[in-house]
Amino acid sequence: MTFAASRSALHAVAEHVLGAGRYQADGHIGLEACPGGFTTPVVEAPSGWRRLAVIGTSLHVLTAHDDRAMPVTTIGELADFAGITPGMPASVYAPTTTLDLDAPLAVDPDDAVVVARWFSLTSNALASLEWAGDATLWPEHFDLGCSVDQVNYGGSPGDDGHAEPYLYVGPWTPRTGDFWNESFGASIGYEVVHTVADAVAFFTEGRALSVEDPPA
Repeated sequence: MTFAASRSALHAVAEHVLGAGRYQADGHIGLEACPGGFTTPVVEAPSGWRRLAVIGTSLHVLTAHDDRAMPVTTIGELADFAGITPGMPASVYAPTTTLDLDAPLAVDPDDAVVVARWFSLTSNALASLEWAGDATLWPEHFDLGCSVDQVNYGGSPGDDGHAEPYLYVGPWTPRTGDFWNESFGASIGYEVVHTVADAVAFFTEGRALSVEDPPA
């Protein structure tokens, strides 16, 4: 199994189970990092609060009364377990991952740890910056970030253009200079970011350069 396959499987669950489940509950899609994975916020229901979370390689349905869990298998089985209709509606956005209710979703445990730790590191770094806003894990891109003064700051576990996790700074209007090494702004890879302090330094430099080199 490759890291990309595990990441893609987790992305599908984020979109078609957690994101879809939250949308059905309160009309929103944003998720959050949590210890060991990612989660919906707490949603109030007639029977009490409820949240869905992927922790490691399992889906958890947490309520005021219990915590039920099952391994990540297929979108259909996970949705049945969670008691939601699977699939992010196309009326919300065009889903990035394919909705296949019966396709096996294989997630390597070590890969799941990498994804969870990357979201946690990104979340903790942004939370430590006074100027940063609340970070959201967006199921369509499967990245966690925030926007401040028309600049995006966040972290992704990887995508078609990046085989491994990376942090990014993405000004809505392009900037110039050596720091800006991507078409969307700047990135720094998993192999050189080892601590929250490393992430904070990157985000701080990106903010400073965004201000120093304003768009024309």
